[in-house]
Amino acid sequence: MTHQLADLLDIARTAVQLGTRVLETAAVRQVTAKGPKDVVTDLDLSIEQQILAFLKERTPDIDRYSEEAGGDPARPRRRWVLDPIDGTVNLVHGLPLYGVSLALTDGVQPLLGVISLPTLRRTYWGAAKLGAWCNNQAVAPSTATNLADAVIAVGDYGTGDDADERNAVAVALHAALAPAAGKVRMLGSAAVDLAFVADGTLDASITLGNRDWDMAAGVAIARAAGASVTDTDGTPHDLASRTTIVTAPGLTVAVLDTLRQATTGTTYA
Repeated sequence: MTHQLADLLDIARTAVQLGTRVLETAAVRQVTAKGPKDVVTDLDLSIEQQILAFLKERTPDIDRYSEEAGGDPARPRRRWVLDPIDGTVNLVHGLPLYGVSLALTDGVQPLLGVISLPTLRRTYWGAAKLGAWCNNQAVAPSTATNLADAVIAVGDYGTGDDADERNAVAVALHAALAPAAGKVRMLGSAAVDLAFVADGTLDASITLGNRDWDMAAGVAIARAAGASVTDTDGTPHDLASRTTIVTAPGLTVAVLDTLRQATTGTTYA
């Protein structure tokens, strides 16, 4: 079965609507710890099940990978990548910055992405050569060129085996940004961060990580909108990149220079 990219984008938008309806109509009933500083709820699992079943029915030839259910770690040529709720901790604590994030990847790059932020009543989508949109309005990154006026989001502190190193770099990054940037924010959702750079709400986003389910949809949308998407060293971002740096085009050099100050001598350099 062969699908055009525009058709797959429509399928992805419909799939994400299924998850959005759950977030709009259901309440969290169960919260389970799944790792250090990380939880999963019954809504994560319900949304995941519904979306994966829908994608299997509509595109049985395309593999599926999700944060909770997992999948083939080898990144087959084409696969759907789902985060049923990006920002679960925000949801549990009543912070209204969370959403459903779905991407289609080709094994190297995200091809398209859809992000729904139900509490904000915003749905973003984008794909190469199809542009980037929010609620049927085309979006573009900010025209900012001065780091001193920029609002920059930084990803959450890390957990897991490399948490100590990653968090030391994150602290150094905050120290470097504090005197240089206009404002620094930690919003608790990669999907929110990248969607907000795509539409100019934020001027840049820096994440010291690159998990497919966190980043793929937002990278596809931000890139389709015209944002710069790189690794720490400025090379074009892909699914194997160590970090995810998304900026308004006029801030790329300044953000990467500041990041270089914080990562010199580390494995993130």
